Amino acid sequence: MKRVAIQGIVGSFHDIAAHQYFAGEQVQLICCNTFEEVFANIKKDPTVIGMMAIENTIAGSLLHNYDLLRASGTTVVGEHKLHIQHSICCLPDDDWTTLREVHSHPVALMQCRGFLASHPGMKAVEAEDTAGAAEGIARNGSHGWAAICHSSAAALYGMKVLEDHIEDNKHNFTRFLVVCDPRKADYMRPVDRSDKASLVFSLPHEEGSLSKVLTILSFYDINLTKIQSLPVIGHEWEYLFYVDVTFTNLIRYRQSIDAIMPLTKELKIIGEYIGK
Repeated sequence: MKRVAIQGIVGSFHDIAAHQYFAGEQVQLICCNTFEEVFANIKKDPTVIGMMAIENTIAGSLLHNYDLLRASGTTVVGEHKLHIQHSICCLPDDDWTTLREVHSHPVALMQCRGFLASHPGMKAVEAEDTAGAAEGIARNGSHGWAAICHSSAAALYGMKVLEDHIEDNKHNFTRFLVVCDPRKADYMRPVDRSDKASLVFSLPHEEGSLSKVLTILSFYDINLTKIQSLPVIGHEWEYLFYVDVTFTNLIRYRQSIDAIMPLTKELKIIGEYIGK
């Protein structure tokens, strides 16, 4: 059985991602209010696995999660890309004419901006979680309130789906990272079959420092799939670079890491895994 810590409750997109990633296995969810709590559970019990959203094709990167990931000392052992689909749901005896408010996570509200604009009579209210919004309305019997969540969450909490697929962009995906205690990483993924890696490093504040690193990666046929910079707090104009790379030759990849090491400061491999 896999014990998986997620941010959110049963029926959330983290729940869906965890069950899809571990399809065919028994999954016991540890539902957390925050991502900090997810990492706290891993630290408390090294057998716990974390599932964490890291970027969305519309909303972009979850910047705070990069910092949490680096500081946690956990290792990335996998990734999962989930197609995000939203529905609007309400209590069974409510309908379009009785709804006054719609509750959901702020990112979900943003992803349904066009739909909400076409229903100006409903006030958008931010909630901590998509599924949590539906669960709260059902538990409290909040007539006149609707939730935006996945249709499976609506069914789980006995809510009526008024309209499905209300997201503005039908090609909306969220990328999730699977993380665990480094001591358990070898049990979670075969390193010799890895074709993707996540790195973090800083660079000297010198002209061309980033260009030199990218040139070396290119020389070794390493494909850069993502680069995200975040400022180093307390150090003006210094940045941490979070980089995802893919490769077809593990030896060439390892050689590229050795080659860029002298050009970087505090280079850390956050994870080596099989990309999806």
